[in-house]
Amino acid sequence: MISKIIKWSIIFVLLIGVGLVGFFYNAYITIDLDANKIKSYKPEISSEILDKNGVRLAYIFKKQHRLYANFDEIPPLVVEALIATEDTSFFEHKGINPDSIIRAIIADIKAGRFVEGGSTLTQQLVKNSLLNSKKNLTRKIREAILSVKIENVLTKEEIIERYLNEIPYANNYYGIKTAAQGYFHKELNQLTLKEIAMLIGIPNAPSYYNPRRHYDRILSRANTILFRLRSLGWITEAQYQEAKAEKPKVHHTTLTQNIAPYIVDEVLRGFKKKLPDIKTGGYKIYTTIDIRLQEKAREALRRGYLKASKRFGKGKSKSKLNGALIAVENRTGNILAMVGGVNYKESAFNRATMSKRQIGSTFKPFIYQIALDMGYNPATYLNDVRRTFEYYKNGKKVVWSPKNYERNFKGKIPLRESLVHSRNVATVNLVCDLGYSFGAEEECQRGVNIISKRLKLLDINNIPKDLSLALGNLSVPPIKVAQMYTVFSNYGHMIEPKLVNKVLSVDNVILYEKQPKEKVDFTQPEQAYLMTSILKDVIKRGTGKNAKVKGVELAGKTGTTNRYVDAWFSGYSPSVTTVVWFGRDNNRPIGKGATGGAVSAPVFKMFNQELYKLYSKSPKKFQVPEGVHVGYYNGKRELYTKYSPLPTGNGGDEFAYQRPKLHEIGQDPTKAFYADPLEDTTNDDSYAVDDSQDNQYQNSLPDLKPKPAKQLKSRDYYEDDFDLSPKPTNNSNQNYSPSDLGEYKPVPRTKFPRKAEQNHQLEDPFLDIDKEASRRENQSREDDFWGRDDRGQGKGRGYGYNRRRLQESSLSEPREFQEDNYYDRGRPLSPAPASVNRNRPHLPQQRGGVRDDFGGLSSDPYIDSTDYDTESDVVDYEDYY
Repeated sequence: MISKIIKWSIIFVLLIGVGLVGFFYNAYITIDLDANKIKSYKPEISSEILDKNGVRLAYIFKKQHRLYANFDEIPPLVVEALIATEDTSFFEHKGINPDSIIRAIIADIKAGRFVEGGSTLTQQLVKNSLLNSKKNLTRKIREAILSVKIENVLTKEEIIERYLNEIPYANNYYGIKTAAQGYFHKELNQLTLKEIAMLIGIPNAPSYYNPRRHYDRILSRANTILFRLRSLGWITEAQYQEAKAEKPKVHHTTLTQNIAPYIVDEVLRGFKKKLPDIKTGGYKIYTTIDIRLQEKAREALRRGYLKASKRFGKGKSKSKLNGALIAVENRTGNILAMVGGVNYKESAFNRATMSKRQIGSTFKPFIYQIALDMGYNPATYLNDVRRTFEYYKNGKKVVWSPKNYERNFKGKIPLRESLVHSRNVATVNLVCDLGYSFGAEEECQRGVNIISKRLKLLDINNIPKDLSLALGNLSVPPIKVAQMYTVFSNYGHMIEPKLVNKVLSVDNVILYEKQPKEKVDFTQPEQAYLMTSILKDVIKRGTGKNAKVKGVELAGKTGTTNRYVDAWFSGYSPSVTTVVWFGRDNNRPIGKGATGGAVSAPVFKMFNQELYKLYSKSPKKFQVPEGVHVGYYNGKRELYTKYSPLPTGNGGDEFAYQRPKLHEIGQDPTKAFYADPLEDTTNDDSYAVDDSQDNQYQNSLPDLKPKPAKQLKSRDYYEDDFDLSPKPTNNSNQNYSPSDLGEYKPVPRTKFPRKAEQNHQLEDPFLDIDKEASRRENQSREDDFWGRDDRGQGKGRGYGYNRRRLQESSLSEPREFQEDNYYDRGRPLSPAPASVNRNRPHLPQQRGGVRDDFGGLSSDPYIDSTDYDTESDVVDYEDYY
């Protein structure tokens, strides 16, 4: 009987043994996939967004914030502290330590429950990476098998590397490199012995030893680890005593702090599709932002907001005032600063890139640029006279009469002064004049079509098809306005703004790199400089005086939409284009008087002042391209080019309005098509050559002949004579110095004898526009207000203003038209000049006492005016100081 029991017992044990062997073998095979996960270890690694100089803007991650450290980055003392604390025989065993297991079993039996695990470093890695933390037999068996498996496929160093990158360190820090930067703001090789001991002690119980919450606990734990190192003889007594006495500073600022939230959000939006794992792939994303300028931009916008809020508050609107600022480097398109709102915590909506707002008079320079390119000159006179248009809206007849902010009319006004003082009526009349060459009946709509076709080059969508275009009735975000203005700041060449320079993988391989993207050559360099000279005057003495910065040439334009809903200032220095916008998110008015010059221009000034403090070597004067000349017209100095010659005639009191000979943009101006079709005997709309005046342009230069305009190709924009910013190189890892916006290299100047008070053109492009003209203009305005006559005798304050109001009000009474009163401008009637062609068919007709600029019909049936209404919503009320 006993022998049978022994026999079956042996069989039973053998069966159990075979079963266990089979179980372990099967488990060993089935968990091969789990082992491979550790072998090809790819944890979630936080990506890093940096500014152009390598300053970190933010870390971005999904769930675990982890910075990966290769084994070569880990100091030997960190490895020794880890081994001494967690697994002293780590380099001797093959994944499991039998002595530790027996010691743990005895401890568990005594306690009557699982109190000690006896796990090796390899087992801890398996538990943290693949298994849960529950203490049961099944998990321990799987853990042991996986540990043995891993020891056969990985080296000891690879296991340590994975362990130190996988384990948590509290506060959502994963990996020792993350903890070192988060708690001590140090790299691993900068840590002290005490700091290393603290980091090694945290993973044992991350919440209990959290350095920010339980500083004394982690110090005690660290001292225990130091004692263990000294007991093993791995550190000296002196090192032990010194480290024990140290109390390292633990930083409480989060490592995930985002110091440029609008930038970070924009990067994530832009790369969401290109890099689906952007939050977990460990990328380094180098932006074009200069965080110093970003802070200055934010502060300038905040100060402007506080000042405007104090003045305008919420008013009748329930929406708070908000704003945006974007600054783009002219030559490269690099976005140096971008602030999407005054307070990111209150609103993360990026108004600089996502808010489409009506731009108003900010758009006018593009209309004037087209006019210059077609033959107009800054000295060409425009008609600033009342004009009324009729159209039908919802089946009802509507009358629209654009107005100037000053509520007056100048009669005739030079193109330069019209833009400097943002004259709405003159701008509308200019659009019509541009289309007059195709036929009088459809002149305004033709002008709109010419401009719309040209604007498509600027990549603008939803361009209005009616005269509202003249007053900026189109909506675009500030970043688009900045792109458009690079046409002027970049000498006719539009550059697409860019926010990211390059993206590196976790292995420092370049995955993405973007060079400046040249969008279009909108105009010639010399033609763009004509506009720059006008926009400089806007800041010197026009609507943008509040943007002026001492010692720096700036050019720009204000913009204020109807009822003061939007306030813009868009301008540029020789290096940087900056756009500032203020408004309410619900499109309600900011408040009466909230113009672009009053609200946005001061912010533009503050930002540029700070910009030149940081970039003191950047150019402060605009370079003048070849082909720009200075001449005299009507006793005043003015710029001219091959494509924009000085007007003919003297422009005196006997001046009769004459449109310039228009030509195709970029075409030889001597082969112009007629501005007035009645002068073209062919009586068709084709472009005709004026054979009788083939040499008109050259004949207007009695002494000096201008040099031919320089035709620039894209590569020429980085030549030394236009060196406003560095030429991009193939070195994608370049870091910019504080002077990277370029040093000013003056072009050698050629002196010419100055001949004053002559209609004579000089070739010296470096002569400033006559300051006397500015003084005369200001004096004229002052005389008009005080009612002084030509001899300077006064007639009492407000006389001139009240006299004008009286005369303008009289226009509401119908008056019989007389041909000799053809030049009625709302002032005492004067006979028409003898040069007027009295046979022209476009004769004036009486309409409520209001006549258009050429005495013609007050309406234009060819205007598609669906965006108009009787309240003139598109009229731009510009500030005027």
